[in-house]
Amino acid sequence: MHSPLAVAPMLDWTDRHCRYFHRLITRQTLLYTEMVTTGALLHGDVGRHLDYSAQEHPLALQLGGSEPCDLAKCARLGRQWGYDAINLNCGCPSPRVQRGAFGACLMAEPGLVRDAVAAMRDAVAGAIPITVKHRIGIDHLDSYAFVRDFVGIVAEGGCETFIVHARSAWLDGLSPKENRDVPPLRPEFILQLQRDFPGLRFVLNGGIKDAAQLRAWLPQVAGVMVGRAAYHDPWMMAGWDVEWLGQAAGAAPQREQVEAQMIAYIDDWKRQGLHPQAITRHMLNLWKGQPGGRLWRQVLSDAKLLSTLSVPALFARARDARLSAPQEPQEPEVQPLMATVCA
Repeated sequence: MHSPLAVAPMLDWTDRHCRYFHRLITRQTLLYTEMVTTGALLHGDVGRHLDYSAQEHPLALQLGGSEPCDLAKCARLGRQWGYDAINLNCGCPSPRVQRGAFGACLMAEPGLVRDAVAAMRDAVAGAIPITVKHRIGIDHLDSYAFVRDFVGIVAEGGCETFIVHARSAWLDGLSPKENRDVPPLRPEFILQLQRDFPGLRFVLNGGIKDAAQLRAWLPQVAGVMVGRAAYHDPWMMAGWDVEWLGQAAGAAPQREQVEAQMIAYIDDWKRQGLHPQAITRHMLNLWKGQPGGRLWRQVLSDAKLLSTLSVPALFARARDARLSAPQEPQEPEVQPLMATVCA
């Protein structure tokens, strides 16, 4: 399960359909669910939140909550449903998460996080890892000593892998979007954590946008987690398995193959009553930067075509549009509806 590369959990984005699409591009990268709250699992439709396609492995479930007993029950559910790891969110700064007294505010209570991790580990009987995703600080508590002490206390509960978003979270005065950019990145904190805790694994998150940064950081840390960059330019993941995850070069995916597999997947879900747009919205940048990519995307964004054409006919029209286009310059990325990277 110790993949050195991961795609971050992102609310409204990394649902099961997005993950299935990503898995066709990279076979080995660790994928994450959206954050699922303990309340949603304990009092809602468990299957709706936890079901996934077998092809999505390796797959981690991210939980949001603060009560050790509730988190333990949800971790047990995660193991029963076959997840490869359970992750506790201690980094999301959104006001909605703060009202639930979890996410980034948990960094102020490392003893509670330690107890939660211990309870979750007991619940899964050590069968799968319990990991923690967190910031380097909250508000004015942003010294290295603060995050060092947080990690040291939480590790007492049995956590061995920490995914560190290398910027502080401002819980008062900044929006979740601003919290992704305004507090400065301080990845040097992660390097120091590795020196201070040589028996633990530290995964760098935050600010990773391209292959050059991956090449710079992967030799220095246990792993790297990529968020919005992977969603906005999914084909950046196409070379990951070969370059870093031990896959033979001949097995690299082709865009046409991924598109064909997604057509079958979408058609199957449409027969079950799901509107194709619930899936196609995640694919809009498959041909980003390629000739005709913009025209292909326009077809898959057309509400009338999505509602009236069969899935094969929809993609045939998109393909015809793409192939009819002359060479185009690089395009700006598509900006779907706002999503929150959960830490």
